[in-house]
Amino acid sequence: MGDGIGALVSLGSLRSLADGRTFERGEDYAIAGKVRDLVERDGEITATVRGTNRYLVRVWEESGDLAFECTCPVGDEGEFCKHCVAVCLVWLSNQDGASDIPPRYDGVTRPDKIRSHLEGRSKESLIELLLDQAARDEQLYDRLLLEAASRRSKGPDLAGLRRAIDRAADPGEFVDYRSAHAYATGVDQMVGALARLLRQGRAAEVVELTEYAISAVDEATGSVDDSDGLLGRVLEGLGDLHHSACIAAGPDPVKLAGRLFRLEMETNSGFFYGAALKYEDVLGKPGRAAYQKLAAAEWGRVPAVGPGEDDPDRYGRRFRITHIMERLAEQSGDLELLVDVKRRDLSNAFHYLEIADLYKNARQFDRALEWAERGVAAFPMRTDSRLREFLADEYHRRGRHPEAMALIWAEFSDHPSLERYKSIKTHADRHGEWPTWRERALTTLSQPHPDRRPGSRGIAWGTVSDRSELVRVFLWEGDGEAAWQAAVKGGCSDHLWMELAARRERAHPEDALPLYRAAVDRAIALKQNPGYEEAIRLLDKIDHIMNRLGKATDLAAYLLSIRAAHKPKRNFVKLLDRKYPHLAAQPAGR
Repeated sequence: MGDGIGALVSLGSLRSLADGRTFERGEDYAIAGKVRDLVERDGEITATVRGTNRYLVRVWEESGDLAFECTCPVGDEGEFCKHCVAVCLVWLSNQDGASDIPPRYDGVTRPDKIRSHLEGRSKESLIELLLDQAARDEQLYDRLLLEAASRRSKGPDLAGLRRAIDRAADPGEFVDYRSAHAYATGVDQMVGALARLLRQGRAAEVVELTEYAISAVDEATGSVDDSDGLLGRVLEGLGDLHHSACIAAGPDPVKLAGRLFRLEMETNSGFFYGAALKYEDVLGKPGRAAYQKLAAAEWGRVPAVGPGEDDPDRYGRRFRITHIMERLAEQSGDLELLVDVKRRDLSNAFHYLEIADLYKNARQFDRALEWAERGVAAFPMRTDSRLREFLADEYHRRGRHPEAMALIWAEFSDHPSLERYKSIKTHADRHGEWPTWRERALTTLSQPHPDRRPGSRGIAWGTVSDRSELVRVFLWEGDGEAAWQAAVKGGCSDHLWMELAARRERAHPEDALPLYRAAVDRAIALKQNPGYEEAIRLLDKIDHIMNRLGKATDLAAYLLSIRAAHKPKRNFVKLLDRKYPHLAAQPAGR
């Protein structure tokens, strides 16, 4: 091992990279012997760690810092996980007693020792060794199967490769988040085998096999939790390989167009969206014409839908062919052709806005106005706010200010909120009428919302009837006193009470105190460590306020009552006693 990484891996550096709990769990893994196959080579440490699953860890020096990666979910987020801690601790245990971890190996495994051992074995024994391991290691078995099918002297065994692809793509039962990395790695191994086949000059075969693989893996995606997107990236690489193989093989463009259209219509992978443009260098004029003909035939089967109507296939073939037709229309540069595609679905107000936007960008303002007005008329209730904003801006541009304000007010009336309040101000300021509209908006916000229960008064946590939006408006305007009065009169959300408490803590500590006490109760009631930690943070604020108010005796009594009331919550009491060590020695009733 070079001096570089040796100078970076120490107990101190590990503790600085991992939080206390992660370090402890890594230490447990190291002592339990869960670190396997530890290897050092060319300034890099690698090992596998067996926990819930089998994870691969790499640690190396990069630009003077310790670099690391682990295939576990935490490692995928770039965190120094317990598996990294365990590997580094076991490595340290073999470095002349640099760690207190008991040595578990007679030295770190060195590849040169393994190579020397293998060179002394017969070919037959090595074959048996590989086959024996492959029987236990599914990824190794699949790799050998792929190599055997792709490296025959008389050409690749296509049937065998398809079977290998089926094995790699088959998820079996549902692949959960923790197992998704291993599954994606197996698929990626298959992609690598196909890439090697392309480098061997087998482009035509790779075109066929990648299309087969894309369909197989795409079908499996519904059974894989790909939250990290790793499988999606592997599929993207498979798509890139297909494109490269097409360039090298030069397949019949008309037949290729048919296959691309099918892939774009039937696979979930986004790689083939806009295939006509992506494969323009392969399709040429004949291929593009064939692709457009197929798209036109499919588009002819799509029914028009209007306001209040729906198509049960909206998120299936309809969505895909609509996307294809939009891309083709955009490529053509024909505005009316694109509008014709958009107007096939006028089932919601946003689609009217899309058409109005197209005409506005083309500086056809009358057509833009026409479509925006048609949309608002078609959806008098629950109109898309963006459509109302668009039409209001167009009315302002034409000097029709009253009509613009009527639209914006309708939006505010439907959704009285700070965001809509800001919108009213923006529009009213255009012709100097903000004071009038402000008064009207504040009056509306002061009224009970029809979905809320009347009668809320005072500081009431978690109430349904409140004036949260009015409080938010006053805070946005910088009027903290008006916000406080609105909250006291009508209530507000928990989050806003805490914001008000923080604002009043300095000048009006007596107002903030009951809010923080209520927040402590809520945090403890969560019965989770993060809630307990939040409660301690709030108690620190209460401590500060009560000492400022000269209520040190009341503070002591309050803290003792909190400890007595929540004594069964051992984790909370432990944190409380750490913060106030004198409490444990005092009787609860004092």
